[in-house]
Amino acid sequence: QARRAIALNGNSAMAHFSYAHILSDLGRHDQEIAEISRARELDPVFLLTCALEGMFLHHAGRDVEARAKLQRTLELDPDFWVTHLILGRVLTQQKQYTEAINELARARELSHGNSEAIGSTGYALAKEGKTAEARGVLKELMTLSGEHYIPPYNVALVHAGLGEQEETLQWLMRACVQRDVRITLLKVDPRLNGMRSAPGFDELLKRVRLK
Repeated sequence: QARRAIALNGNSAMAHFSYAHILSDLGRHDQEIAEISRARELDPVFLLTCALEGMFLHHAGRDVEARAKLQRTLELDPDFWVTHLILGRVLTQQKQYTEAINELARARELSHGNSEAIGSTGYALAKEGKTAEARGVLKELMTLSGEHYIPPYNVALVHAGLGEQEETLQWLMRACVQRDVRITLLKVDPRLNGMRSAPGFDELLKRVRLK
């Protein structure tokens, strides 16, 4: 559908944006970056496109470029929480944990408590070796789940950071069953790199048609 939308209107920024997202989820990084760059050229001030260009570069393993893109996006609007969220993810991958957690805290504040920011914080804390604090984040997510819906993927992230493969896979399976939209990141999210060889992970990729 995205390709058809581009064929019908090659100057539609949203069509290129949508196609880029699909390509990214499939791991077709060169094509995805070309498409998201085209979307940004067509609509250079749409913050979500700018932020997700950073995310797609991050998924392609190009974290230096991703960080630069995200910092420029913050110059457009320092209060766009999605940019802080993705920058926090990039900084975590670069093992700059203090800066990462600060960015994720800002994302949480600006989004009024987005659970992806919370789960990403738990992952960063776990990778930094702050196991007790990471488990505290898990407890917080469980408490919040009694108040409102918490996407399972965000819980899986913390278990992944703690190196708990069985628990991670269980929560990813819940994400699949509940059609958590974040499950589309299964193939490319670097936070799941430790799961790639885990028993059952390939089956999960096949289940969501990413393999």
